[in-house]
Amino acid sequence: MIIVFVGPPGSGKGTQCKLLAAHLGVTHLSTGELFRIQMESGSELGQVAASFIDRGNLVPDHVTVDIVKESLGEAQFNVGCLLDGFPRSVPQAQALDAILAENNSQVDLVLLLDVDQNVLVDRMLARKRKDDTLNTIQQRFEAYEQWTRPLLEYYQNRGVLVSVDGRGDVDSVFERIRQVVSAVEAANQ
Repeated sequence: MIIVFVGPPGSGKGTQCKLLAAHLGVTHLSTGELFRIQMESGSELGQVAASFIDRGNLVPDHVTVDIVKESLGEAQFNVGCLLDGFPRSVPQAQALDAILAENNSQVDLVLLLDVDQNVLVDRMLARKRKDDTLNTIQQRFEAYEQWTRPLLEYYQNRGVLVSVDGRGDVDSVFERIRQVVSAVEAANQ
């Protein structure tokens, strides 16, 4: 099962992906984590990614798509995976569709974690990460509105988008997600 997590910055995608990956026994593919690994290694790709991320901007599609395509080629993804942070735009979604089609696969479910923006700003500031400043947080929200909002319509039109209330404690949100995934699994059998 291929599941995409979508949501505004700070909505808990990474946390919920880790929980769901463990629950389903599939791999969690976080583009944010892939970028961090590249940046820490000092690779050319990592330096390019850092130049965008440090300013609160999204890494260009062609760079992101290449990283994801390479990762999806690994054997561990044959049983399915959870995508966190990719796709973030309609062109990335179309690239993902092409990558998956090469393996006779497709996105089965897109989970939208829905949380109020004021709550999200507080969450991100509390993380105390170097790149979590008010300025970069605002830029992330602007990028989300510009690039990711249209993605929701793309997946809504395909009938795979489900919105999940992302408010509350981690366990409550996970239970709502687990129920949605169980329903989709049952419908696909």
